[in-house]
Amino acid sequence: MTDSEFLDAADATLARIGRALDAASDASDADIDWSNNDGVLTIDCGDGSKLIVNRHLANREIWLAARSGGFHFRMQGGGWRDTRSGAELGAELARLVAEQAGLVMDAPALPAPA
Repeated sequence: MTDSEFLDAADATLARIGRALDAASDASDADIDWSNNDGVLTIDCGDGSKLIVNRHLANREIWLAARSGGFHFRMQGGGWRDTRSGAELGAELARLVAEQAGLVMDAPALPAPA
């Protein structure tokens, strides 16, 4: 996979996350805001804390930083899988958004090229 192909896949994943956040916040009164700037998606959780999801080109991973720790997700088996636990990015993100921001969201489907 070329750098360009990785960036396209990662950017598509960040866009899907944004759409899932929009859908969840439209159906909730949770106080969150998010932005996506140059491959860094920042979720403001309303209590002053943040979740950060960003692409990491050198390792070809998506990194997720939360109050509870940092997670690295690599393309594997058609999805983004945590390099330690094997958890899927969408499910982990939904869990962390609920835990940290109080927003219940459906785990977005986040396919990745094999």
